[in-house]
Amino acid sequence: MKGSIVRQLKRDRTFLLLFAPVLIYYIMFRYVPMFGIAISFMDYNLFKGIGESEWVGLKYYKIFFENRDALVIIKNTVLLGLYKLAFGFPAPIVLALLLNELRSAIYKRFVQSVSYLPHFLSTVVVSSMIVMLLSPSTGWINHAIQWLGFPAIHFLQKAEWFRTIYIASEVWQQVGWGSIIYLAAITTIDPQLYDAAKMDGAGRWKQTLHVTLPGISAAIVILFILQIGHILEIGFEKVFLLSNAAIYDTSDIISTYVYRTGILQGGFSYATAIDLFMGVIGLLFVYVSNQISRKLGETSLW
Repeated sequence: MKGSIVRQLKRDRTFLLLFAPVLIYYIMFRYVPMFGIAISFMDYNLFKGIGESEWVGLKYYKIFFENRDALVIIKNTVLLGLYKLAFGFPAPIVLALLLNELRSAIYKRFVQSVSYLPHFLSTVVVSSMIVMLLSPSTGWINHAIQWLGFPAIHFLQKAEWFRTIYIASEVWQQVGWGSIIYLAAITTIDPQLYDAAKMDGAGRWKQTLHVTLPGISAAIVILFILQIGHILEIGFEKVFLLSNAAIYDTSDIISTYVYRTGILQGGFSYATAIDLFMGVIGLLFVYVSNQISRKLGETSLW
């Protein structure tokens, strides 16, 4: 037994070396920090450290649920996550299906490259572009609105516009990158299935509906389950850069609230309690969606 393990390690040493940086990253920045969740049950003092800080149990969890702002930030986070799932999840699938129908290889590569590029822009750059485009004085969107005879709209000062702006920018930035997995899944579909569908008189739409979509259904289900687990993990950077006190009613989410209470105000225990609670909720989302997927079909994460 020991000898077989050694032989396998020698045989796969190249792959293990390639995997080592990823493993080290997750150990250092994902697993080791988990020990810090203990401070959510303490009255943590930065100078005393974890060892000498007083244990207070569920004190900070109770404070959070009794806080009148808790319902607002949870609602904002969940709504942004659901909107992102509703609009952002199907967009890469649709793009991949459309790209699959293109017959010109040059045009297909051009569209793919253009759709991928926004993913490589930093969040700061994307947020700056949004601010410039929506500026009431210099933004071309407001110029177009004024040209049509309407007054300029202060988009980033109106709470009702924030979710639309955030979701639209997320879809634009991630749709091309997200389509890569589906395009790869499409290439694994047996071409004979398309030939058989043509012989049965199926057009391009019916081939897509009865051959392509079933062929990538496993990838769709797995990615959907993973996306559900990230409903509460709305990106901090873009929300932080686009939001302001005037639109907190719709833009204040868990990550920005944790930043203010934990970093700016020094409430480390309180912020950790909120973050841990939301992490547990995300885990429950993944577990429930995986169980539903297992019962309804044969595809699941475990």
